[in-house]
Amino acid sequence: MTIIIQKIGPTEIEAESFRIIEEELGPHDFDYPTFKVVQRVIHATGDFAFANNMRFQSQAIVRAIELIKAGKNIYTDVNMAAAGVSKAMLAKFGGAVQCLVADPEVAHLAREQGKTRSEVAIERGLGGNPGILAIGNAPTALLKAMECLAEMAPEDRPVVIGVPVGFVNAAESKALLAEKEYPFITSLGRKGGSPVAAAIVNALIRLAGE
Repeated sequence: MTIIIQKIGPTEIEAESFRIIEEELGPHDFDYPTFKVVQRVIHATGDFAFANNMRFQSQAIVRAIELIKAGKNIYTDVNMAAAGVSKAMLAKFGGAVQCLVADPEVAHLAREQGKTRSEVAIERGLGGNPGILAIGNAPTALLKAMECLAEMAPEDRPVVIGVPVGFVNAAESKALLAEKEYPFITSLGRKGGSPVAAAIVNALIRLAGE
């Protein structure tokens, strides 16, 4: 077997990756903003299945861009997702990335209330009125988020990026999210994860900057 390594400059790798993704994906029905989100998720995962399993509420991308431009913060369920977000680009709009899952008070309340840290962190994080809620790890966090959003006024609800990965309630929680009328972005089935959540957020930040 002959292996050929492509010679390419460091600054050209991302653009070439995106070109390959567009070429290999072939004809599609995505509009430009939706394609840019899907393309970045495929870039982050190497998995073209996301072109088929991602779902977008009709106003999700437009609303997310509005909130980013307004300087709203982005709240994530775990620090891994927070670490993957382009904070410098977000800061240009005045926003920041927040995550409370490692907060000692959150851990204390979780033990006291018999909940996961992700559940408690989401409850507290929503109190800060973030513009985007990005969940890539914990189905319990997504289920708690939907429970909390049901009690919120429509104008106060963040855009929900719900892409938890796994085998216990991951697919089920995302199927529930896909039925909501408020703005969301999700991926059906078991696939997802913090890299997917971060990739979606980064695509939205870049769209806001165009």
